[in-house]
Amino acid sequence: MGRVREVGTLWIGGSLSWMEQLCLKSFVDRGQKITLFSYDAIPNVPEGVICRDGREVLDTDNFLKYEKKDSFALFADLFRLHMIAQNPGLIWVDTDVYCLRPITCDDDHVLGFELPGDHRVNNAVLGLPVDGALLQAMLDYTSDQHAIPPFVKGKLQDDYRAAAAAGSPVHVSQQPWGVWGPMMVTHFTHALGLAGKVQPLDAFYPVTFPDRLKFLRPASVAERMITPRTTALHLWASNKRELGLRHHGVPPVGSYLDKLLKLHGIQAEAAPIKGRGRHVFDAGLIDRLDLDEVQTFADVGGNAQSLALAAWAKWDCNIQLIDLDHKGNWADAPSPWVAPYLAFLTAQGVPAASISRIAAERDLRPVDVIANLSGFGDINKIKHLEAVLQKSLHADSRMLTDIRKGSGAYPLLNGYGSCETLTTREADGVPIVRALFRAGPQVVAQLVPDQGSWASIASSLAGPEGFFRDSPDHSLLFIQRSDTLVVTFDNLDIAMTKREDRRPWGFSFIEKQGWSMLGVMANGWTWYRDPWVWQQFDDLRDAGFFQRFKRVVFYGASMGGYAACAFVAACPGADVVAISPQSTLNKTLVPWETRYHTAWGRDFSGPYGDAAQASQAAGRVFLLYDPYEPLDTGHVDRFVGGNVVKLRTPLLGHRLGSSLHQMGILAPITLSALNGTLTEAEFYRTLRARKTFARYQRELFKRALDRGRPDLARKLGRWVLTRGDNRYIRQGMLGL
Repeated sequence: MGRVREVGTLWIGGSLSWMEQLCLKSFVDRGQKITLFSYDAIPNVPEGVICRDGREVLDTDNFLKYEKKDSFALFADLFRLHMIAQNPGLIWVDTDVYCLRPITCDDDHVLGFELPGDHRVNNAVLGLPVDGALLQAMLDYTSDQHAIPPFVKGKLQDDYRAAAAAGSPVHVSQQPWGVWGPMMVTHFTHALGLAGKVQPLDAFYPVTFPDRLKFLRPASVAERMITPRTTALHLWASNKRELGLRHHGVPPVGSYLDKLLKLHGIQAEAAPIKGRGRHVFDAGLIDRLDLDEVQTFADVGGNAQSLALAAWAKWDCNIQLIDLDHKGNWADAPSPWVAPYLAFLTAQGVPAASISRIAAERDLRPVDVIANLSGFGDINKIKHLEAVLQKSLHADSRMLTDIRKGSGAYPLLNGYGSCETLTTREADGVPIVRALFRAGPQVVAQLVPDQGSWASIASSLAGPEGFFRDSPDHSLLFIQRSDTLVVTFDNLDIAMTKREDRRPWGFSFIEKQGWSMLGVMANGWTWYRDPWVWQQFDDLRDAGFFQRFKRVVFYGASMGGYAACAFVAACPGADVVAISPQSTLNKTLVPWETRYHTAWGRDFSGPYGDAAQASQAAGRVFLLYDPYEPLDTGHVDRFVGGNVVKLRTPLLGHRLGSSLHQMGILAPITLSALNGTLTEAEFYRTLRARKTFARYQRELFKRALDRGRPDLARKLGRWVLTRGDNRYIRQGMLGL
């Protein structure tokens, strides 16, 4: 038996899809060391993969592409040669090569035939001696980016020679796909008499390119083609196109790829295939949504299954299926698309409780994201969408929509906000634009016609003993009740367009306790970085306002959590309860923060700017956060004062307030924190409720698999399934 070799590969940058995650993790799980070279940060590399900077091999920003296919495979063809030359013994594998068994061989020549006939050699798996003739020949050839390939058809060679003679040599990026890949490798292998070094077809390519779709058929189809000699198995990334167009970016249930995902504990829905070359699949639209949090995603007409799945995987949001027919009528019985839509989502692990069918206008509520793909404004008349818009938009809503020229969609949508063109295509000679719609101020004006309505509501709530103060971007509402004061931070747009009672967060809860309340409202995602707000807190402090109360608690979540920790400096000694807070968005202090783009331009250097520093004046600072959310943890780590109590809520995500609410424990935890009786012991006793919470169970099961602990995952799965049902775990157990 030969020696087990190390392998290396390349990903230029950006997130991996489940296919790359699967292939990388397969080498880790099989015990074969794999190094991933990259030119940018990759957020979702499987644990155990060795990461190195690609500039160690080729220090360049010129990433060559096969222009006709918009493919970086050309740069990868060059990179692999230099990687091998600089790392003796390291074997190259493409990121779509799966480790069925570790590659064990003593010969440094590691190549395989990719088609019957023992002629064409592929380079998806490639190992070469660093001093060998084959590597040197290919390095020499690729040093000239305008070389005329001797292995293309004679007519094409003549064309290239004529272009060179005319002073316009054809660059390699304009030459046929594979000219620095399989075409070149095949040519020099045979020219140097090295065909005897090439391994047979079934070593790496038992499922050939023409048969590649068999990976998407029942697992037994591909398994019959794989032999005991197969080690590194090429899965063919070109399958991504079929997966994106026909299977919503995830493998069909029961297919060979699906079986491999379950075997290695990879969640396809968490990293769907978003595109291939110039083709962006619907799931890829998730990257165009400039939102940090999404609570509800709505699909009008049922044409955005992959986008709905991607939204759920990214934000753990609820999914609404708005069941309208093509004339805008509400369906009495579920339309034919509803059942397969539900089956697809639940098969991918989306809890049935997170999906709802909307079958009447009265059931519409404001949502964060709407998908209207191949629907109203494209195939169907745009006027039928208006009722949905009137009930489903709030000030920060986004909609992904298709617009056919001449449909009248733009005049209608411009009455609610603005559209950004994403892509343009033609159907029957008519241009169709795929656009990102952003709700504008007119939405609030239409939903709340009286612009002074908040002022009227707030003034009425304040009464004679309270006060209401406002500016164009912020307002303060104070309600006097008792000698306990709760200071909350909220978004006015959310309160006015997403809550039926149009009240600040926690209003009813605080009222029920009989406590006084100071509600600070932001008209948008301002992070309260406004001199007017700072002056209000300075004035309240200087006037002795906070001293009137025996107990003061500042409360907020996310942006509001930041504000609670920052503005407590105006009331030294007050307690703070912050859920998933940020410490600051000052890029010099948190250069790793990649969220909240809308606030990056704001000044966080002035008063109350750094919450981690400002909160040192507080009494106790309770910070609730998920330690497995790296960005949230980065902020929490900046709070180093002795008054900080860090309460970990593992595997509940950034929107852990929603998770705690679903478990029924947000209210008692908040009540204890606000009345000053919360202890760490009590908190963790209460948090035990997560053991029966489906999301926590799912994440724990996945983490056990990710860490290579199938026995632990199996034990957890049995515990869960003997006490109830968890579809994700039930399906995952089939792979164990």
